[in-house]
Amino acid sequence: MIGVGLIGSGFIGTTYADALTDVRNAELVATYSRDPARAEAFGREWAPDARQYGDIAELCADPSVDLVVIALPNEAHLGAVRVAAAAGKGVVCTKPLARTGAEAAEILRVVREAGVWHGYAESSVFSPNIAKAHEMVAAGAIGDVLTMRAREAHSGPHAAHFWDAETAGGGALIDMGCHTVESARHFFGKDNPIVEAFAWGATLAHADRTTGEDTAIALLKFAGGQLATVESSWIEKGGMQLRHEIVGSAGRLVTDTASTPVWGFIEHSAGHLVEKADAETGWVHPVPEETRAYGFSQEMRHFAECFERGEAPLETFEDGHIVNRVIDACYASMRTGTWEKVQVPE
Repeated sequence: MIGVGLIGSGFIGTTYADALTDVRNAELVATYSRDPARAEAFGREWAPDARQYGDIAELCADPSVDLVVIALPNEAHLGAVRVAAAAGKGVVCTKPLARTGAEAAEILRVVREAGVWHGYAESSVFSPNIAKAHEMVAAGAIGDVLTMRAREAHSGPHAAHFWDAETAGGGALIDMGCHTVESARHFFGKDNPIVEAFAWGATLAHADRTTGEDTAIALLKFAGGQLATVESSWIEKGGMQLRHEIVGSAGRLVTDTASTPVWGFIEHSAGHLVEKADAETGWVHPVPEETRAYGFSQEMRHFAECFERGEAPLETFEDGHIVNRVIDACYASMRTGTWEKVQVPE
């Protein structure tokens, strides 16, 4: 049984705790939160037998912890990875890996020099819809993949720290575009790198809350000549929008995680319907088993299995570093209005 130490008790920490209940060979043995009241409530719901810590180093020093899962704001990732790596623990970090490519490179250097196992928690490539589409693409169902359009949109982040663009590293693009950038790499092949990016971003609806962009569109050009369009938005109400359109030489595939077999019109609230629903009555489209529908359970199972076998997972810090470099190029393009090279150091 793999002992897991979870750092963070906010929205994504709760999601990971839920996901870990689906992992047969891992157990949540330790949790960290800087808020004692939240730590106590989190422990009661998700880990009544786990030890609670108010210090990350103490959690990482716990001999029962084999694998540390980081569910903290963007600006805290590097520090937490340093502590976990120094303790010799395997480490999983939520998306985005860092705020910039340079910071991601430092995170990657830390785990490489420490020689610890690492996994990048990019849930989108593990979601059932994307996994099935990728399986079909890999089987040649639509021939050669030529273009892809991916959209992730909702009405804005849960946590206040994401609205602080200076601290978070950006706005909607770094928050949500990290998902679709990695989806594009997943479908076009990681041996076919993104070489250039062209992007537009603006603050259309939330100028009172953030100095970062709440809407962004990026064009990603691959070495093989293919093109991906990724859209990120914090201005769309009515629940999560997660859509991929993959066009090939012999067909096309569409995935839409926001479209579910459960929908209807209700006059009375039934409680939680879907992340970022914005309303609890009227026409509703609830997403059953969100933690599984979005791929969180599947990624945690995959990480636990790979960690147990000592194998590199599908998503590592190398992937997170490349995603950050692509987003760097997108932000540069927003400033210059031109195509920008993706700079990934050797």
